[in-house]
Amino acid sequence: MTWKDIIENEQQKAYYGKLKEELDKRYETSVVFPEKQNIFKAFSLTKLDNLKVVILGQDPYHGFGQAQGLSFSTPSNIKNPPSMMNILKEINDDLGKKSICEDGDLTSWAKQGVLLLNTILTVEESKPKSHHNLGWEIFTDNIIKFISDNNENIIFILWGSPAISKSKLIDKKKHHILTSPHPSPLSSYRGFFGCKHFSKTNEILKSLGKEEITW
Repeated sequence: MTWKDIIENEQQKAYYGKLKEELDKRYETSVVFPEKQNIFKAFSLTKLDNLKVVILGQDPYHGFGQAQGLSFSTPSNIKNPPSMMNILKEINDDLGKKSICEDGDLTSWAKQGVLLLNTILTVEESKPKSHHNLGWEIFTDNIIKFISDNNENIIFILWGSPAISKSKLIDKKKHHILTSPHPSPLSSYRGFFGCKHFSKTNEILKSLGKEEITW
């Protein structure tokens, strides 16, 4: 079983047909991010059989050129958004060294087994949450449930209440869940700073005999 099989299975369902129809329309009539070929980029970079960690985001960045199909990540030539700057600060404070992703492009995390999944996979320019309730939430809930049911000892990192609300889809007996406030400037000082999720994740991976993530 691969992500391709799972995604194709979802695409056969009635809700997805409606979602695709609406998306095609919106890509034609407005500016939508990420580019169509990058909608499922998280799945192409993080192989299912190498999955170790899931970091759940909300919807893609809505500024021009920012979204690249990975939660929290931006292309290396784009200025780091505030949430990314706070993530990098926490890595530095937690691990005592700079992230290997100082430029904000988290592709190297994805290749190490970190699925960078947004709960909504597309957005219109300058309109956060504009694709809320089109059907993406059904799709990503089903992905989270699939991971929970078919894997063991996956570490789910949930930042902020929308992400934390997804913990109900995860079997806590089989998996590890780390939660904190969101890294955005609005909430980072309420407990994101000091959460130490990066060292905690590596401690769990080490205890399972798995290779740690180079953050």
